Amino acid sequence: MRGRRPMAAWRAASAGVLLLAGLLAGSALAQPAAAPAAGATAQRPRIGLVLSGGGARGLAHVGVLKVLEQLQVPVDVIAGTSMGAIVGGLYASGMRADELERELLKVRWDEVFSPRIERRHLSQRRKEEDFEISPLIELGLRDGDLRAPQGAVSSRGLESLLRRYTLPVREVQSFDALPIPFRAVSTDMETGRAVVMDGGDLALALRSSMSVPGVFAPIETDGLILGDGGLVNNTPVDVARALGADILIVVNIGTPLSGRAALGSVVGLTQQMINILTEQNVQRSLATLRPADVLIAPELGTLTASDFAAVRELIGLGVAGARGRSDRLAGLSLPTAAYAAWRAQHAARRMAPAQLAFVRIEGTTTTNPARLAAMLESQPGQAFDPDRAERDTKRLAGGGDYTRADYQLVREPAGDGLVFELEDKPWGPNYLRAGLDLSTDFRGRSAFNLKLSHNRHWLTRNGTEWRNRVQIGEVPLAFTELYHPLAWTSSRADDWFLAGYSSAERRRLPRFFADSGDEAAVFRRDLLATGIDIGQPWGEFGELRLGWSHLRLRTLPEIVSPAYPGRADSARWTENGLRARAVIDQLDYASFPQSGYRLETELWWGLRSGDLGGHFTRLEVQGSAVRSFGLHTLSLYGLLQVADQPRTLNVERYRLGGFHQLSGYHAGQLTGNAVQLLRLTWYRRLSQTPTLTRGFFVGASFELGNAWQRSADIRPSDLRTGMSLFVGADTGMGPLYLGLTYAPRGSAGLVLFIGRP
Repeated sequence: MRGRRPMAAWRAASAGVLLLAGLLAGSALAQPAAAPAAGATAQRPRIGLVLSGGGARGLAHVGVLKVLEQLQVPVDVIAGTSMGAIVGGLYASGMRADELERELLKVRWDEVFSPRIERRHLSQRRKEEDFEISPLIELGLRDGDLRAPQGAVSSRGLESLLRRYTLPVREVQSFDALPIPFRAVSTDMETGRAVVMDGGDLALALRSSMSVPGVFAPIETDGLILGDGGLVNNTPVDVARALGADILIVVNIGTPLSGRAALGSVVGLTQQMINILTEQNVQRSLATLRPADVLIAPELGTLTASDFAAVRELIGLGVAGARGRSDRLAGLSLPTAAYAAWRAQHAARRMAPAQLAFVRIEGTTTTNPARLAAMLESQPGQAFDPDRAERDTKRLAGGGDYTRADYQLVREPAGDGLVFELEDKPWGPNYLRAGLDLSTDFRGRSAFNLKLSHNRHWLTRNGTEWRNRVQIGEVPLAFTELYHPLAWTSSRADDWFLAGYSSAERRRLPRFFADSGDEAAVFRRDLLATGIDIGQPWGEFGELRLGWSHLRLRTLPEIVSPAYPGRADSARWTENGLRARAVIDQLDYASFPQSGYRLETELWWGLRSGDLGGHFTRLEVQGSAVRSFGLHTLSLYGLLQVADQPRTLNVERYRLGGFHQLSGYHAGQLTGNAVQLLRLTWYRRLSQTPTLTRGFFVGASFELGNAWQRSADIRPSDLRTGMSLFVGADTGMGPLYLGLTYAPRGSAGLVLFIGRP
């Protein structure tokens, strides 16, 4: 990092400063420090602020800062670790406590620490994958090794916040030149030594200090791999003294050790081990405090390092903790006029307007920046706009190829410029995901499918992708697609593409007696599909495809009851035709969405041959619209499927029934060549958010639909109803439901369902 001294030189310099501070310590309260900073007068000691790490608990530091300002206590130097470095660094950059509080209360922390950016910013190809397999768990293949992400959550949202907050001091290269001199502590993950950052990119320094092992991936900069500073120096008392502080205000909010109940899992034991190591270095630091120093340890109760949703409460507890030490802090306060003068000398800087002379992309070796640059809103000749730059980083990250997508406003001889810094995923560009479909009605009917997907990105400089999926279980399936952008436009966002695909599937098709709902026969349908499309992505909005489709279908009877009323013949036929597909997807989540809409339409037209002949058309349309009202969400879903398939065939084209597909009926109980379904769902997200889930939900659905032999047979009077009550969770293996189902013309039941209904 630019501005950081080499470690050996820093240790020598810091040792000298510590020795000098020690010689002066005995008279620090009676005489001025050796080299007071601007704003530190000869009549008062030099005051240092030490802020410890502790994840979300570090938000209590903001409350302490509020009290220091109320008591008019000046701060001459700041040293911080992890979350303490973030709060301390932002305060040192000129942000005041009330501004910090206001900004932190506005942050949507669930999005900041989401494993990836908001879904609405993803490319359409990434959105489509959400409907196949949950994106929460992703592995990769590189150099023949199976690799996993280094962090449980993404740091992109945090980096974006830090970048925006530190823009006014973007040209500061030495942290001594900040309104308040500052140091951040990180850990060299190769040597285990502390790294004290004293210059360079402030936003990157703050992010490096907060690289919690197993949560955030470490940052690689200047040849060092930097992890969380709390591992080696969570309360950097020595660093503040090395800055020349005579009296320290130390705020310790470290996470306490867990009890026996938390030690029954690998995760619990690992967290306890980290807490033990951290607590040991904290106690060593606190043992060096002097009688004049002030220790503030807010009582944060059971709030943990991950409780970012409790911002207001944590700040309030920080206020209470600092007020409890107001007797000691009051002795460090300045008169009103003197404090106003100190504030004026340490005021925040105004960011000067910047005109972009250049825009470039750096850091990636796997992807092609030339194909990405045209996607950006930020272009040379424009005035710099941080909102536009943040949207561009999300657009770059939306392709799913980077662990970091950050920007930096830099000044070079050519003028001010915007540099987007990308870091390729170390587990790419071969990405692996796994998912599971499972259902049981607790009455002997159960099914499961294990799903595995492979996606190879950037096979060519244009951005060619190869996507594969294998499914094992009730519906064996194999799918492959090669997607090749044609470079007809300069941007991947709206470039035309060619896509060739092939799939094979085998499906069990039960038929039921109309009166009892018992199985009357079981057929097997084999399907082989190949095709080629030309299409265009519509950025983050959707996609259009037009192409040729070839389908080969075979239906065979496997089990037939003597009382089965229909025909039990086998049938084979082929469909060759034109296919058009359009999809618009603006849902915020693929499962349990809370806002947005999605519309998908497919139309086939062509010729059949084999046991079925002549022209055919098929139309399939489905869409959903979602809106939330406070804690409550309403989702409206509609489905229409129509195929002009003759009655002579023994098994119809479409099926209806099952959980949320007319709840209270068996899966596939209603069959026909025309299907309609309308579903209204209400759900509410609960407060609990267990590991590897987005959250728990409770809800209900009401469904209206049926299946008919022909579209001409559709009658509103024939519509059937179904309904459900459920609890659910959006998990790493897919959405999970446990529900009660009922249909007036079906039955009542209990269902466990994992996957998309």
